[in-house]
Amino acid sequence: MNSLFSKLSAALLLVVALIGGGFFMVEQLSTRLYYEEITQRLNASIAMYVTGEMQLIEDGEVDREALSLLSQRAMIINPTVEIYLLDPEGGILGHALPPESLQSDRVELEPVLQLMSGETEMPLHGTDPRNLDRQKVFSAHPVMFGDHLEGYLYAVLGGQKFDELADSARASYVQKLSFGALAAIALAAFLVGLLVFGMLTRRLTRLKNEVQAFTESGFDPATIQPRTGASENRASTDEIGQLRVAFSQMSGKIREQFESLEETDRLRRELISNVSHDLRTPLASMHGYVETLLLKNDALGEEERLRYLEITRKHSLHRRRLIGDLFELSKLEAAGVEPALEWFSLAELLHDVAQEFELEAREKGIAIGVETRPDDSMVHADIGLIQRVLENLIRNALKHTPRDGSITISLSEKPGSVAVAVADTGCGIAENELEHIFDRFYRSKNTQEAKTDSTGLGLAIVKRILDLHGSRITVASRPDHGTRFEFDVPARAA
Repeated sequence: MNSLFSKLSAALLLVVALIGGGFFMVEQLSTRLYYEEITQRLNASIAMYVTGEMQLIEDGEVDREALSLLSQRAMIINPTVEIYLLDPEGGILGHALPPESLQSDRVELEPVLQLMSGETEMPLHGTDPRNLDRQKVFSAHPVMFGDHLEGYLYAVLGGQKFDELADSARASYVQKLSFGALAAIALAAFLVGLLVFGMLTRRLTRLKNEVQAFTESGFDPATIQPRTGASENRASTDEIGQLRVAFSQMSGKIREQFESLEETDRLRRELISNVSHDLRTPLASMHGYVETLLLKNDALGEEERLRYLEITRKHSLHRRRLIGDLFELSKLEAAGVEPALEWFSLAELLHDVAQEFELEAREKGIAIGVETRPDDSMVHADIGLIQRVLENLIRNALKHTPRDGSITISLSEKPGSVAVAVADTGCGIAENELEHIFDRFYRSKNTQEAKTDSTGLGLAIVKRILDLHGSRITVASRPDHGTRFEFDVPARAA
């Protein structure tokens, strides 16, 4: 009884039993009322005909022979009729029944008066003197002597004889047939309900098995087999089908989240490994130089002492930049981070950033040029983050461009965006390395790269910032000819 099908079957059985029992009771009641209404309408005038045959009361005296004769005649016409002679207050003056068979010596007059008025709906029930637990349909008519009301003739339609016949008919063929037909209909409804519930629960059971298999497999969406066919397409439109579609989509999302968590964990381990590697050697070197300064301070010349301090300072600055980049990248990769979008002039930002690196470029003998137009579009982005992208790209270009080289920053309009390009005449990047340059801690294998003190995080930060803006960065490079980075920024429509 723990399965959904068992519970639904029990509920269906109860509903069918209640409906069947209720229908049987209503059918019995309506049949009885219908019969009583027909009987009362057909025999409503029987009391009038009987009273017209003979004078039953004269000066308050009941003619019992006449009453007995009329009762016999009425019973010949309808064996279930019982005749009673009432006084004006409803007391029974006479009848043709055994005296010991009566349970009451009076009849309620209100129904009698209602029937004779003709302003009531039928069937109308009145007192049954032989059984006070029941009320019967009846016929009634006043008994007059001249202009004086002597009483009423009260005819019970369906007396004790009728009750006996009705009780015996309960076991009749027709009654059994009626009950059997009702039982057959109820059984058929129950079986059809079981079939429908079976079809519904079969799909739910299949979905439950898929969920269970999905859970046991470690949340592998491959365990959810796609279903095809016309019947499956039709079923997918109902609630169960929609539930399965929703579960399939949810399982894919869950798997994506697991894969993302696995990738994040992999990156975390890689990060720890790389940080440990990048920090261990320089720290050991710094430690060695500091110990040398402490132990041999008196023996070292001024020039050598300054050289040791300068090396230590460079190592310290590099580690500081590394830690700063790590914190920045971690913050950018945190869940829920969103850029603070605003409208600003990208051309002005390019000039400001280029001016920031002008002195460093001049010292290295590298020319920095900015190519913009006065009508370049406004852009909608996080100005601080876009500035960081430009700084990292220019700084990267400065590291890889030899003396007498050049760096060019340019803008070009595209539908709905502005393209920014940072190109240099540096050493370039090998084709097999292009797909890795945005990875964390990746450094080019070329000679020029090896001479730099790069943290290996600058381009990873660039890509993450542009991902947050829904933008994509591309790179084109030829060894010994230079490299060109390009990305788009959403622009204000003209």
